[in-house]
Parts: sequence; structure tokens; C-alpha cells
Amino acid sequence: MGRQQAQKELDLDYEINRLNEKGIIHAIRSRKDLDEATGAYKDIDVVMKNQSDLVAIKVELEPLAVVKG
Repeated sequence: MGRQQAQKELDLDYEINRLNEKGIIHAIRSRKDLDEATGAYKDIDVVMKNQSDLVAIKVELEPLAVVKG
């Protein structure tokens, strides 16, 4: 999702709660920060499944923080 699309379409409170529930430190405070929210990105599980003939998953990483700046 592009930056402007994320800022227009994503719900600020939902995205903040989503990060807080997972214990991810973040600086998402306003609509202008939504371009770095989880919802602005493709689902990694879908992406990796679509690439399964090209890659072998060795490890899965989880984010610790989202920093914009």
C-alpha cells in the first residue's frame, strides 16, 4: 500500500492497538505515521507462500519496534 493510501484508508486506533497487543514498541501517533503501520504492508505469510518455489524459510523474525523518522 502506498503512503497516501495507508494514511487515508487505515484506522489509526486499530493499528496502534494491533502493535500494542503484540508488545511492539512504536511511534505511530497520528495519521501521517500510518504508512509504517502493519496494515500498510503485504501479509508476509502470503508473500512467502507465493515464493515457496524460490526460497527456503530458515527462520522467522518478529518485529521489536517500528520507528519512523
